[in-house]
Amino acid sequence: MVDVLAVQDLGVSYRKVRAVNGVSFTVRPGEVVALLGANGAGKSTLLRAVAGVLRPDAGSVRFEGTDITGWASHRVARRGLRLVPEGRGLLARMTVWENLVMGQYATAAGTRRDLEAALERFPVLRQRRGQIASTLSGGEQQMLAIARALVAHPRLLMLDEPSLGLAPRLVRQIFAVVAELKREGVTIVLVEQNARQALAVADRAYILETGRVALAGPAAELAAGEGVQRAYLGGPAKG
Repeated sequence: MVDVLAVQDLGVSYRKVRAVNGVSFTVRPGEVVALLGANGAGKSTLLRAVAGVLRPDAGSVRFEGTDITGWASHRVARRGLRLVPEGRGLLARMTVWENLVMGQYATAAGTRRDLEAALERFPVLRQRRGQIASTLSGGEQQMLAIARALVAHPRLLMLDEPSLGLAPRLVRQIFAVVAELKREGVTIVLVEQNARQALAVADRAYILETGRVALAGPAAELAAGEGVQRAYLGGPAKG
């Protein structure tokens, strides 16, 4: 079986600083892979390089067996890889519905039925379909960002800090969506500061430190490891 994504020895410099240094990881069809680590570990830079937003200095990115290293972001998106960036990247002056339509336009994929399906998945967006995106709450904006990526049927969905800045109730809602997508067989790469929640939904995980992979393995094993609990999970889980 060909990996959906295979990153090999990737190096990326950002503002003249080597932010990613020799990172390798794989994503198999239908699994959720979490990329974890402290702020500045290189997680977001890594996703942007895979998505074509940044150009790697070294290494390779293969998507469904095709070398896409250095491709422009629009070309990567058309291939079926969608990034929901940190900060959401919405078209702030457009409505909810217009943002969804543009999600399909960018990849030349999807139908009207897919747009309606996105509104069914996120009922609050149906209520807000005519509302300007910038006037939505933070949680609603994150739902719109995910919905906009899904309307084009991505073969790989990359989520960069989807729970950032959200209240606990909304964090639970976002992770419930990720769990639902996993059950539907959507292949996901998840960058997330909430390591405990991420490991709970992921199949495998990679932990980055200063631009390198420090630990990797099944998510359940990493979550149970005492070193990981102390360093990333705030100590052993209670109860």
